[in-house]
Amino acid sequence: MTGITINHYLLLSAILFCIGVAGVLFRRNAIIIFMCIELMLNSVNLLLTAFSNQHNDPSGQIFVFFIMAVAAAEVAVGLAILVMIYRNARSVDIDFFNKLKE
Repeated sequence: MTGITINHYLLLSAILFCIGVAGVLFRRNAIIIFMCIELMLNSVNLLLTAFSNQHNDPSGQIFVFFIMAVAAAEVAVGLAILVMIYRNARSVDIDFFNKLKE
């Protein structure tokens, strides 16, 4: 029985990233779009951790920690903005926001 190689991590990360891109492109709900962006960031974090482990260098894992901290701050600010928009417009539909530009 063989172990998990870097190719498995590459494949999993690519699949997760593609799911995130598809969610951003095809969904209209702002909360789901934020979740898909987080999925894309986590797929990159998985890949950084796998490469860091393969090369026995902890700097990639430290970089992942900082990415997760920035992503958490981004989500907090983004959700606060969405809550305020929902209070005013009673919708989190992206198409509705595009109509507000006109």
